[in-house]
Parts: sequence; C-alpha cells; structure tokens
Amino acid sequence: MYSKVTILGHPIHPMLVAFPVAFYVGALVGFIVYAANSGQFWLNLAIALSIAGAGMAIIAALPGAVDLFFGVRKNRRAYRLGLAHASANVIALVLFIITSVVYVGNWDGPATGAALGIVLTAIGVAATVVAGSLGWTMVQTHHVGIKPYAGETETAAGTEASTAQVYEHRRAS
Repeated sequence: MYSKVTILGHPIHPMLVAFPVAFYVGALVGFIVYAANSGQFWLNLAIALSIAGAGMAIIAALPGAVDLFFGVRKNRRAYRLGLAHASANVIALVLFIITSVVYVGNWDGPATGAALGIVLTAIGVAATVVAGSLGWTMVQTHHVGIKPYAGETETAAGTEASTAQVYEHRRAS
C-alpha cells in the first residue's frame, strides 16, 4: 500500500508527525523545568507547546487517517496495527488537550503547580512513543506507505508479505 496523500510523490503523514512529537516532548521538559525553578516562562512554554502539539497532531492525523482507511486493506494485520497506532495517538492528543485547558488560564500567572502537567504530558509522551513504535512496525514489517519498485505489485510488497517474500520478489525482478 502506498500513501494516498502525497506531495510530489512523498507521503505527507510521515512528514508531519515529527512536529507533535517534538512539541509534546518540549511541553514535558517545560513542565519539568517549571517545577524546578517556578519560572513563568517555562510554564508558558509548556502551555504553548501543548497547544501546538495538539494542533499539529490533528493536522498530521488527517492524511494518516486517509492512508489508513482508504489504503490499507481492512482484513490485514497492518490495518489493526493502524487502528492501535491511531488510538495511542488519540490518547496522547486528549491528554495534551486536557493539559492545555487546565493550564492556559495560568498564562499570565499566578503560577500554579506543575505536578498534573508533568503527569499528563509524561503519559502523553509515553502514548506517543507506543504510537510511533506501532507506526514504524506498519512501515518496516508490513511495508505500509512504501512505494513498490518498478514492476513490483502492491500485493508483492503488501501488508502481509514477509520480509523474505518481498526480498525474493525484488531479487527476482
């Protein structure tokens, strides 16, 4: 299965996923540093990165959902992995939205505790790591989003082909 949403032949979903990951990790770091020094800057940074991460996660999810629902066969293991990948990302998204809602009222102070922010963002980052692992398994093991070589059929590089089968097919081509 090759990505359905591309720019000049390049899949869009993997281009965008780095942004929410970086913003989520930055939000966690911001809350940790804020807990250590109570500097309002760090709380504001954590809030801004939580909001930016949630927004970019939604943007990255759109082409990912199109690729999953219109590109991966529903009776394949890759589809089930894709649903688990999406679910883990939705969990992270919800946690960062909650974090943003809870803390945005503290943008101008007074300062508030960081414990809840650390817990929510840490769980959100952990969910993102799980989602990333599932996404990479879809690519590495099931070849989702991988463009077949010239002459190679989508089935040959499909979501159920083993690595050995794909290698043998490519070698024979």
